[in-house]
Formats: sequence, structure tokens, C-alpha cells
Amino acid sequence: MPKKIRLGLIGGGGDSLIGILHRIASFINDNYQIVGGVFSIDYEGNLEFANEIDVPTDRVYKDFDTFIEEEMKLPEDQRIQVCSVLTPNFLHYPMARKLLENGFHVICEKPMTMTLEEAHELQAIHRASGKVFALTHTYTGYPMVRQMKEMIKAGALGKIHKVDARYYQGWINPVIHDPEQRASVWRLDPEKAGISCCMGDIGTHAFNMIEYTTGLKVKSLLADFNYLYDDNVMDVDGNVLIRLDSHVKGVIRASQVATGEENGLAIAIYGEKAAFRWEQEKPNFLYKLSDTEPTQIYKPGHGYNSELSLAGTKLPPGHPEGIFDSMANIYLGAAKAIRGQSYDPAEYPTMEDGVRGLNFVEATVASHKGGNVWIDLED
Repeated sequence: MPKKIRLGLIGGGGDSLIGILHRIASFINDNYQIVGGVFSIDYEGNLEFANEIDVPTDRVYKDFDTFIEEEMKLPEDQRIQVCSVLTPNFLHYPMARKLLENGFHVICEKPMTMTLEEAHELQAIHRASGKVFALTHTYTGYPMVRQMKEMIKAGALGKIHKVDARYYQGWINPVIHDPEQRASVWRLDPEKAGISCCMGDIGTHAFNMIEYTTGLKVKSLLADFNYLYDDNVMDVDGNVLIRLDSHVKGVIRASQVATGEENGLAIAIYGEKAAFRWEQEKPNFLYKLSDTEPTQIYKPGHGYNSELSLAGTKLPPGHPEGIFDSMANIYLGAAKAIRGQSYDPAEYPTMEDGVRGLNFVEATVASHKGGNVWIDLED
């Protein structure tokens, strides 16, 4: 395999935040080269954008179907190998499905699909394809999140008692109170976003963070949503009680109308020996709390950290690493898998994480609409 993996972008053109994040992340470890794609529905704009980011215009296509058709005509050693799907939610499933069926590896934004049924269908297609599928739960790429996972696995907390994860944003607050502005936001449109806005968009990150770090699975949940207005059909705030393995209980709190909040993802895990606390807006600090010892602070790049944490650390201690580095670690793990190299399964979220995420979303919606009842998740 050539040194650079040939990468295609589906969506993410122009000043799209998610596009910028993925492009920079793909460059950081020097494993990928963007060689083409379909950046938006504006073909002429796509050609201009290709010139801006130095991508050959002959590999920029007018639409997704043309992309598949033309790329499949190329010899295998020239064809794009992996595609990043960066489109709105409703396009993830049909695009990921067609890419896998035509032999492309896939790196996909979440949610993976619009429904749990689609997630199971995509899972079967993925298994038959033999290709790599990475889901970008970005925050699992932070070195201190990986350090927390490894320390919990090694028994640093002993038996876990309680988990508390929150994800607070305030960006919908300025538009939710105006029906006309609200109608312009695609995340508040169930045809484009799916059955949930807040819990589907950011609550799933908190859910994934709990299962990733603890190694436990959420068994059942009870959800209560806030829509703020009777004519708003999508949740913008919610609280979820959860029951996990081994008598562990916890809560997930998510909001997109938490006025003044920016990107407040945080997690606390309490055990019989100690506890961990981590915040996304201060990602280089992992706090270990104890009843009998002073609070300890773990930071990236030090030799006391785990191999998994150090493998995702690019700078010496004291040099902050952030969201681009976190996403880059997921791209790095996917690159190892694409090349058939040895890698730790914790290096990138997989199709199974996508299925779990859709199971979580549908269960929270069912719980709320059923009158705040307990709903079991699949094993």
C-alpha cells in the first residue's frame, strides 16, 4: 500500500466546521491525501473549493452517484480507498451503504443512521464487505480519556458505583424562541436529523463516553425531554437515568439551550477506591479523587501514562492538545486498520458503537413518549 491513503470527502466543503475538523485531522499524522470527492451540492462551488485546498478538479464530481460510478472505472491502485461521510444525518446511511457495497472503507460522522433498523442493516453490509468502518465519536481520541479508560480497566477505581455524564451547549437558545428561525435549522427538522435533536446529536456522545471509559454497557434507561414549545417537535434538552452492568447506576444530562454554555462535555466516574473526573473544555487534565489521598492530576505526554494514551500524544508535556488531535487519533487508528497493521481496538469507534448509539436514541425517545418509563436496550 502506498504511504498515503487516498481519501475522498463526501460533504464538508466551504467553511463547514466539521469539514475543517476532518481535513486537518486527516493531515496531522501524514497518513492520508485528499484526492477528490463531492463537497456539497454546488458543483461550481466544489471546483473552486478544490482549487483552494489543492485537490485535482478532475476527481471532483457533480453528485454522489457520479462519484461512485467514475471512481469504480479507475484501476484499483488509483481509486479512492476511504471516504469520509460528512453530510447531514439523513444521508449517512444511504451513502455509507453504497460505499461499503462498492468496496470503499468508510469514516462516518454520527449518528451512523437515522434508525436502529438501518443501523442493523448497515452492520450486516459492513460484515459482508470486509472493509473498515470508523465512526467519529471524536472525544474518545483525547489522550486523557484513553488514560482514564486504561486505568479503570486496570482496577484503579475498584467496583464502580455511579457515572455522571453531561453535555451542555447553548447554541439553539438564540433561535428556538422564533418559529421562523427555528424552521431554518436542519437539526430541528426530523426529516433531516432523525427522531431526536439534543439526545441524538450530543447525548449520544455522553452515552458513548460512559461505555468507552468504563467498559460497561447501559442495560436500561428512563428519559425525560424538554421541547420548550408545543409546536417544536424535536427535543432540545433532556435527562436520562441509566442502569448499567453490575448494579451500577448513573445519569446523562444533555442540553442545547443551556444559555452561555459552549461545548460542555464532562464525565465523572465514582468507584469504591477512587473517582475520575474529566472535562472536554479542559482536556489535558484528568482528575483522580480519593477519600484518603490528595487529588491527583494526570496530564498528557508523561511516562506514567498508558501505552494507549501515549500513542495518541503528539507533543511533549505542557503543550496543549485539542480537538484536531483527538479526531486525528481516530483517523490514525483507522489508517492502521486499513493497512492491516496491528492496532488497539480502542483507537477508533466502530460500527458496533454506531448501533449502540441508535439503540440509545430510540430508547430515550420511547421512554419519554411512553410517559417516562424504563426501556431496555439490546445486549
